[in-house]
Amino acid sequence: MTSPVAGPEAARAAALSFDLRALPAGFIDDPFPLYHALRAHDPVRFMPDGSVFLTRHADLEAVYKDTGTFSSDKKSEFGAKYGQSPLFEHHTTSLVFNDPPLHTRVRKILAGALNPRAVSSLEADVEALVGRLLDDLSGRGEADLIEDFAAAIPIEVIGNLLAVPHDERGPLRDWSLAILGALEPVLTDEQMQRGNRAVADFLAYLETLVARRRAAPGDPERDVLTRLIRGEADGDRLTESELLQNCIFILNAGHETTTNLIGNALWLLDRWPQERARLIADPGLARLAVEEALRVESSNQLGNRITTDSARIGGIELAPGTRVTLCIGAANRDPAVFADPDRFDVGRQPNRHLGYASGPHQCVGMAVARLEGRVALSRFLARFPRYRIAGTPIRTGRVRFRGFQSLPAILE
Repeated sequence: MTSPVAGPEAARAAALSFDLRALPAGFIDDPFPLYHALRAHDPVRFMPDGSVFLTRHADLEAVYKDTGTFSSDKKSEFGAKYGQSPLFEHHTTSLVFNDPPLHTRVRKILAGALNPRAVSSLEADVEALVGRLLDDLSGRGEADLIEDFAAAIPIEVIGNLLAVPHDERGPLRDWSLAILGALEPVLTDEQMQRGNRAVADFLAYLETLVARRRAAPGDPERDVLTRLIRGEADGDRLTESELLQNCIFILNAGHETTTNLIGNALWLLDRWPQERARLIADPGLARLAVEEALRVESSNQLGNRITTDSARIGGIELAPGTRVTLCIGAANRDPAVFADPDRFDVGRQPNRHLGYASGPHQCVGMAVARLEGRVALSRFLARFPRYRIAGTPIRTGRVRFRGFQSLPAILE
């Protein structure tokens, strides 16, 4: 349902003037016409600040695979952005913004904790949680699909994985939003202050939680925090800082992106009634529908790398130290890979979307997110097959993370 920027000359002009730090009006609501223009006219776009913005699927895949040349280490970039602050310490210690050997070691331990057995054991709990949420919505007639449904699921699921006591989960969502909000390309002083306070408060809480868990360990087959504390059987362990910062990472990564996945999917199904009817008629398509929602409305729209040496991408030479922005939202609608790329197709196969990245940095918790999305969509549609979006949806206003702050709906 996205239309291209009006006229080829207008599209070319829009692409050649694009600046991630000075976005045009309407971009947050619908960036995809501009992404189409960039792919067509300036797919390796040099920004005014010297960084490069990539929009083609093939270029993103090439960068994801070449971790030696395209580094995820953000110490230099984040040092300039955050200074010596809690935000700097967090983002330069967490899994996603590091290279091997740190990335390899931390990912191995996290992947061991989020093993298939641990994930499969979650399904009954996710089903029960979604059922309780839907019971609460029944008879109300209307609801905010974010506040009352989508946002409530991942916080509880990740809270359960880490065995965070229910009466201590209240601050988690606000901490997560503040920390991830500080990853936006342009920050206000208030956003910076909120992010730093959130990291400090989060760490203080986790120190007490970890101390309690060390004193009374849980079942390492189900309690991810106990598994992280123990490390691997070969003796590999996280340092205390790595442990705390990557607990924050797990809670943050599992929260906002999955909230966005569920909210975006429900919004898409409202806009594409034929696809909704198709999914209701064949609930077995829920797994594919989740992947398609991740493609069409990628929860995470942007990624970043920095070149460690001279590099060539998309036929363009890049100097060492060039900051590279990977536009996942654009790559996921690349017509070179996806037929009719602006169409939401709940049965699309194959679907080589990059919503969870690719290569060594592919999302370590994607099996958990897929489980949450599949259960949430299938159970919601079974309960409210004729729901409709009503009122005015409010987007989060973010460039990196795409989703809704509020999604009012009539439930039928």
